Amino acid sequence: MYVIINSAEAAAMSRENEEPGVRIDAISGVGPLARQLNQAHTRLWHERVDQDLTGPQFTVLTLLHAHGDMDQGTLGSLAHLDKSTTAPLLDRLRRRGLVELAQDAKDRRRKLVRITGSGRELAVRLAPAVVAVNEEMLSPFSPEEREQFLGLLRRAAQRRQR
Repeated sequence: MYVIINSAEAAAMSRENEEPGVRIDAISGVGPLARQLNQAHTRLWHERVDQDLTGPQFTVLTLLHAHGDMDQGTLGSLAHLDKSTTAPLLDRLRRRGLVELAQDAKDRRRKLVRITGSGRELAVRLAPAVVAVNEEMLSPFSPEEREQFLGLLRRAAQRRQR
């Protein structure tokens, strides 16, 4: 079980119990909170969306459904996946029959990705459950707070990508 503490509580605990070189407030920041948020989201995803399809895999299927065929690099960029993640993720989707991969006839170094009928059907079928998970994760916030929270998360994530 994890306890969420605010920065003032962490600072007070740090001053009271701190040994030289130990900072309790170091464990109350972005990393632990991001992990807790991810754990809560993953639990809801497994309960309400799908136990075999991950969020990044759903993102890839949805992007292909919305935009059509594209090369692996473009798809990875749109899905915010690094190169080392994109290839194995696409291979797993290919093995499940959800995407097809082919070499670009004009540039054999490029791989083209196409969603299959099964992949399209899965993305469409799961989309309402994904929206419901997002709604549940954001339920503690007012509509204005949701937009602010998501905007701040986007800004923090974009900063990391620079």
